Formats: sequence, C-alpha cells, structure tokens
Amino acid sequence: MKLHDIRTLMAQYGLRPNKQLGQNFLIDATYLDKIVEAAALVRDDWVLEIGPGLGPLSERLLAAGANVVAVELDGGFTRILRDRFGDHPHFHLYEGDVLEMAVADLLHEAGAPPPLRYKCVANIPYYITSAVIRHLLEGALPPELLVLLMQKEVAERISAEAGDLSLLAVGVQFYGEPQIVTSVPAGAFYPRPKVESSVLRVRPYRPARYHVADPDLFWRVVKAGFGQKRKQLRNSLNAGLPQMDKDGVEAALAAAQIAPQRRAQTLTIDEWVALTDAVQDLVRA
Repeated sequence: MKLHDIRTLMAQYGLRPNKQLGQNFLIDATYLDKIVEAAALVRDDWVLEIGPGLGPLSERLLAAGANVVAVELDGGFTRILRDRFGDHPHFHLYEGDVLEMAVADLLHEAGAPPPLRYKCVANIPYYITSAVIRHLLEGALPPELLVLLMQKEVAERISAEAGDLSLLAVGVQFYGEPQIVTSVPAGAFYPRPKVESSVLRVRPYRPARYHVADPDLFWRVVKAGFGQKRKQLRNSLNAGLPQMDKDGVEAALAAAQIAPQRRAQTLTIDEWVALTDAVQDLVRA
C-alpha cells in the first residue's frame, strides 16, 4: 500500500493514527518483505500477528501461505481488517489486548491442529515491546520464532553481549537467541516516528538451554542484581533480597564463584543461574 492509498483508506473509515497506542505503520514494501523473509515461513505455518493495523504485513503473510491469527486493539482498524480479509479462510481476527489473551486459546479457536506451534511476526507498538516479549516467551506456549519490529535502541539492548547485559537482555536471552536482522529508517513509516527502528529475530532454545529449579527465585535474584546496577553485586543483592543478610549474600557469591565487587551487567546468564542455585541452597539450609 502506498502512502496515498493509506491516507485514503483511513479517511474513508474516519481514522487517524493514534499516538497513545503507538501507531506508526510500516509502509515501505522493502522492509515488509524483509520481515516476512526473516520468519522463514513455510505453507500452513501458524503466525500470531500483533497490531496488524491496516494489514500490509498480514497481506504478505497470507501470500506466503501462512494462517494468520491477528490481534488488534483498535476497533477502528478491526473494521478495516474485516473488510479487507474477512473472507480469507486463513485469516483469523481477534479484537483486544494480546497481553490479556492466552495464545493457545486463540490458536484453538482459530482451528490450529495439535500439537500447537506458531511463530510471532509483528510490528508491535513500541511501548509494549518488553511486555509482549515476556508474555510470549514466559507463557505456557512459547513461539517457535519471533520476528518483531521495535525501537533500534531496544533491539540493541536485547542482543547485547555479556559485559553489557541489561535486565531486558537477560529476560530474552534466558529463553532464546536474539539477532538484529536489519535497521529500518524512520522514513519507512507513516507517520514518521522520532526514533530509529530494527527488526529483531529471536529463536527460542529447543530444548531449553538454561535450567533453574525455582524460576521465580531466579527472576528475583536477577531483578535484585539490576535493581541498583551501578552498585557492586554484594550491595545490590543485599538491598534486593531481604531474606538474606550481608553474610548470606557474600556466601552465595562465593559459592557461585562470582567476585562480590562485580556489577550486574557483567554477569553471564550461566552465572545468574549458578548464583540462584547458591541462594536457594543457602535459603534452604
């Protein structure tokens, strides 16, 4: 769809991009095609698309032979999507907040055969990027692959290497391997965003690469470490883990072979796992 067509279509439905919902539509065909290519779709793949908007990506996913389960929050755009794709047998539209939906329920209702498998391919509103990724990766039915368009700075944070990790990076890399596919200039969108963008692909580990006996404890330890990331770990952990005193924190770090003066961003995920195991052993003792 060209910019003129988009403006005409939106005018016909009395719609305008909603800044509060982060509606910046990717309209450049080159980058839309790159997103579909990054998903490595085969015929009859099931794809979760979040925030399809006017449907330019939906159109390409359907053309690639995918079954598209589209979730759109804005009722104005669901009207357009129903009119455009409502008769397509492989397009399944749901209106609402994807963060309040179970992906398995959507796939079941759309008629996906067992065992349920899907990929997530989407241009999501940037303000819910982290929440969407966590919702999918930590959910009961994680995707086989994620291909997401997001703010460039966030993509770079997610794909950072050990030594420069953030809480968000650990939250993604615990579950899968991220890779930046391409950068997308602001001019590829309507309306033009104030930030640069990137396409990020995440391949979840199959089978899981990291194992912790108590996932809730793991995330409490990681969040405690990053809670005061400029401080040494012994201080940030002591502040963030009230169930442990200073000596306990020092003992856990020693058991995990982590120097207490290190900072959270320098730890590898393996070290976070080892630290969690050490904390669990001390709490149980």
